[in-house]
Amino acid sequence: MERGIDLPRHGFGGAPIGNLYDAVAGETARATIDAAWESGVRLYDTAPHYGLGLSEQRMGAALVGRSGYLLSTKVGRLLRTSGGRAGGPDRDGQGFDVPAELERVWDFSRDGVRTSLAESLARLGLPAVDIALIHDPDDHVDQALAEAYPALAELRAEGRIRAVGVGMNQWQAPLRFVQETDVDVVMLAGRYTLLDQSGLPLLEECVLRGVKVLAAGVFNSGILATDEPSGTYDYVPAPAELLDKAKRIAHVCHRHGVSLPQAAMAFPLRHPAVATIVVGARAPEEVVRNAELWSRPVPEELWEDLRAEGLLTIDG
Repeated sequence: MERGIDLPRHGFGGAPIGNLYDAVAGETARATIDAAWESGVRLYDTAPHYGLGLSEQRMGAALVGRSGYLLSTKVGRLLRTSGGRAGGPDRDGQGFDVPAELERVWDFSRDGVRTSLAESLARLGLPAVDIALIHDPDDHVDQALAEAYPALAELRAEGRIRAVGVGMNQWQAPLRFVQETDVDVVMLAGRYTLLDQSGLPLLEECVLRGVKVLAAGVFNSGILATDEPSGTYDYVPAPAELLDKAKRIAHVCHRHGVSLPQAAMAFPLRHPAVATIVVGARAPEEVVRNAELWSRPVPEELWEDLRAEGLLTIDG
């Protein structure tokens, strides 16, 4: 039985506009969100982690005054002043090109979760979010189950949020949340893609329990983002064997008139558990390109050929 919240098929991921890897000018970030809106995207995802709050600030400024969208943010990291570094040359050491004036403090306690959400709303400048996700509790799973989830469930019962979930780059811990709690959604990053279907057991359990999946990281951080595979896999240089496999997948795609990123976005949505793909962007032209690609049909024969050549081992 399905429960929770209705989700659109396409969402905008807010990590890049939080200066992931490289700085994005404020006007470019705004234009990127505007392009997503104009492309029909109505789900927007952000987090305190993304640029030490910068993504939330930019997202809220772009969405204020608009309606008819869903907004998700995350809990688990509180942002606190980092001693003695304000105004200095130090940069954030967790992948975001922002000054290290704040630091992340892990907190999956009940009070920490409520504080995190209140502080996110202040940065967003919005009265509410729709979805709250427990973010990356890899080393804190027991506490997140015992304290963070009940805190969010209380907020859901109070009508303060519409849906509760967990967002991670692995599938094993989210499986516990699906089996042991009443989460509405799971955001799974990079574990159900053209190159990695290891998250399939989680997706199958989500189908049984009516939990909706937001598939993020559909490009595996870059290797599937361009028609000729290159770049990173899970945020590090792609290993040679995976690069070779991606090139072979791209070759099959080309035979069917399909680009590799087009197939990468279409693939997760074939599974009945996946309600939404969440794709980040750092420039308006990226949004426009992605929207144009996901609007194109992908022939069934493509998936059949990928399976026939041993490049896709499941029927998804």
